[in-house]
Amino acid sequence: MKPISAILGFSLVVFSALAAPVAVAQGTSGLTAAQLEELFKKQKTRGLVIVPADPAGNDAGADDITGDAATDQDAQGATVAVAPENYVPVDPSEQVNVQIAFDFDSAALREDQKPKLATLCQVMQTVDVNLFQIVGHTDSSGSASYNQNLSLLRAQEVKRYLVDDCGIDEHRLVAIGVGESAPFDPEHPEADVNRRVEFQALG
Repeated sequence: MKPISAILGFSLVVFSALAAPVAVAQGTSGLTAAQLEELFKKQKTRGLVIVPADPAGNDAGADDITGDAATDQDAQGATVAVAPENYVPVDPSEQVNVQIAFDFDSAALREDQKPKLATLCQVMQTVDVNLFQIVGHTDSSGSASYNQNLSLLRAQEVKRYLVDDCGIDEHRLVAIGVGESAPFDPEHPEADVNRRVEFQALG
């Protein structure tokens, strides 16, 4: 696979090397394990039915989800990102977001960022949720296609950590990237709060 830098000759920072305070969004640092569990239960109760059916009429499994975002054109003809069909936005007050800092043009999870996932990992091990979706988000800096790819790579890296270091069954996790298409703060698309990894309880 080509290195990320080969995808775009001159890349822009999508997730800041200096993460914004998690408290700005619904993050894990200010929530207890019990509060996180309640959020996941609420998401599960509302039924985020995301896994799409294939053309043959068979339900697609978690491994079939690619996380590819489509593109569309606005009224002025500019290309804009569209969230993939397997992403259902959750009200900001019910989102479980983690602000994770990555190095410039990198999808490697840094050691100093792993403690941010500790409480979340604990909850995921015990909560009655069979399937979680890990959703990578970016701000609007850079091209939509680049942001979508980088958000997917970073969501996949968080999944790898949860499986390898936290012991979460990989079949309980689906990683997708939606790039800049679903900002936490739509009025400020370049704001740091939009650079996040969101966790959804699918069922």
